[in-house]
Amino acid sequence: MSVLLEFSMFPTSDNCREGSSVSKQVAKIIDAIDKSGVAYQLTPMGTVVETETMREALDIIALAYEQVKDCDRVYSSLKLDIRQNTENRLKTKIESVEKNIGRTVNK
Repeated sequence: MSVLLEFSMFPTSDNCREGSSVSKQVAKIIDAIDKSGVAYQLTPMGTVVETETMREALDIIALAYEQVKDCDRVYSSLKLDIRQNTENRLKTKIESVEKNIGRTVNK
């Protein structure tokens, strides 16, 4: 099974921001995901991770929240794409689209 989880998580409270920037807090989340060993891709609007189970995907959300739990308020948005009998979709979904338009897009 492949669980693709796209999410964003960041503090909205003043006690965890520097002006309007939340990059320091987001960097803590990305560092924790990187150290977890889960395949991920950082994008300008969020992060996509791929896990083998729903439990692992939800554990990533819990791990991310642990990095910002001292903030008074945290915003998070999640999307899940769950598919049986497949893997490595973090890469193959992009390759499929690129193949269908006849070129490589993100290179």
